[in-house]
Amino acid sequence: MTDLTLYELEGCPYCAKVKTKLEELDIEYDSVMVPRSHGERTEVEEVSGQTGVPVLVDEANGVEGMSESDDIVAYLEETYGKAS
Repeated sequence: MTDLTLYELEGCPYCAKVKTKLEELDIEYDSVMVPRSHGERTEVEEVSGQTGVPVLVDEANGVEGMSESDDIVAYLEETYGKAS
């Protein structure tokens, strides 16, 4: 099990952007596919307070539900990019 969890939706271009960065940085993560219907996304809403995806959780660094793909990509680069 990894410390990173990505809540995503299949076919979501914003999610793909985050996944590309995770792969580029060679970061292991758990993927949680959310339902298409926003009304059924209770798990991601509990984590982040909203139903949009992507949402990143990074337990090791106390990130409990970061949304917005650009913010997530910048966070990953800042936090994990220097280690490689």
